[in-house]
Amino acid sequence: MSTDTTHPDSVDSSRRDFLKRATVTAVGASALGHLTIARSAHAQGSDVIKIALIGCGGRGTGAAIQALSNKANPNVKLVALADAFKDRMERCLKAVNTRCKDRVDVPEDRMFADMDGYQKAIDCGVDMVLLCTPPGFRPMQFEAAVKAGKQVFMEKPLAVDGPGIRRIMAANEEAKKKGLAVAVGHHLRHETKHREVIKRIHDGAIGQVKYMRAYFNSSGVWTRPRQPDQTEMQYQVRNWYYFNWVCGDHIVEQHVHDLDVMNWIKDAHPVEANGMGGRQVRKGKDYGEIFDHHAVEFTYADGTKMFSFCRHIPNCWNSFSEHAHGTKGHVSIQGHGRAELCIDGQDPQRWDRGPDGHQVEHDDLFAAMLAGKPYNEADYSAASTMTAILGRMATYSGKIVTWDEGINSTLDLAPKSYTWDAEAPVKPGPDGIYPCAMPGVTKAW
Repeated sequence: MSTDTTHPDSVDSSRRDFLKRATVTAVGASALGHLTIARSAHAQGSDVIKIALIGCGGRGTGAAIQALSNKANPNVKLVALADAFKDRMERCLKAVNTRCKDRVDVPEDRMFADMDGYQKAIDCGVDMVLLCTPPGFRPMQFEAAVKAGKQVFMEKPLAVDGPGIRRIMAANEEAKKKGLAVAVGHHLRHETKHREVIKRIHDGAIGQVKYMRAYFNSSGVWTRPRQPDQTEMQYQVRNWYYFNWVCGDHIVEQHVHDLDVMNWIKDAHPVEANGMGGRQVRKGKDYGEIFDHHAVEFTYADGTKMFSFCRHIPNCWNSFSEHAHGTKGHVSIQGHGRAELCIDGQDPQRWDRGPDGHQVEHDDLFAAMLAGKPYNEADYSAASTMTAILGRMATYSGKIVTWDEGINSTLDLAPKSYTWDAEAPVKPGPDGIYPCAMPGVTKAW
């Protein structure tokens, strides 16, 4: 595994420059000029786009199937896999073969296990990489893919800390210079209900947005208990959701979907955050160091407030939804349901979800590549990831945190090296319980 931890902190991260960069998106990338992605998408003149999947868990498996099933270009083939664990690659390959057998050619010598497998996959003659490992690995893997000149689809979120966000931003500037397509798994941006209702917000249907609400409340996710033969690093990477250096806490890994929608509505990111959170029920040895609930008040530059709630506690009210309230009405969008626009004095307008955005995001990416159109979703995605990180900084510290304090933070959560016998960034106490943040005490940025 590469131990290169160089972080290009010299990237200008002021709010104005960040937003200027973020105007280049999948639907407005004219600033990239007349780059011809289609001409560079295929290796050695082949008509087939050869894909490597890096990160073979459930989301990675789904992304591979969706890329191979895209409706724009049938000439794609999965030719390589990489994951920290061989058993996950084997399960993934079986699942992808079941759905897309005629587009899979992954022999044993193109299955790369261990934490350095990503570089081997990038280097084995592919045209495109799907980066679907946990987000703590995203900055170094994106850097490697861009350096090698590969087209990229990467899952959200993009990092777990300020240094990681700066690495993503710097690598993305290089991706733009090279004319590389960069897509990010914010599938809600590609769903009919979100596009229709947010277009109307931007057209002024609900007037001036006064405040917004975002929810990702659920009963929680899986646990993977410790095995007798595991090193501490192996345990933490297997149980990655519960360790901040790999996951970023569930406000970053999961709630980032809703926060991205809030930023989309405002066409901006917050300038500060304050909040509270903690661990109410998820306290055992299997739950690492993360909180089980967060509540954050974000403030945008124009004073608009956004109230953010995420919770992993069973037997409670659950919601995956986003809401905006304006001077003329309001909107409510269910993450996997319908969107409703209510203008004062008028009957509500409703939109069904439409096709699953997980598939549409790949359809849109491959259509742009085939047409030779610029395509880059990394800037607004970096802003949304940083918004989630800012929220975690606020809940962990119990303090008001500004955007500039967060994005310029030097607090690096990464381990010193990426090997199975390396020292893990966090260790359990004598009772097997991992320490977690203490508001008022913890230095969170």
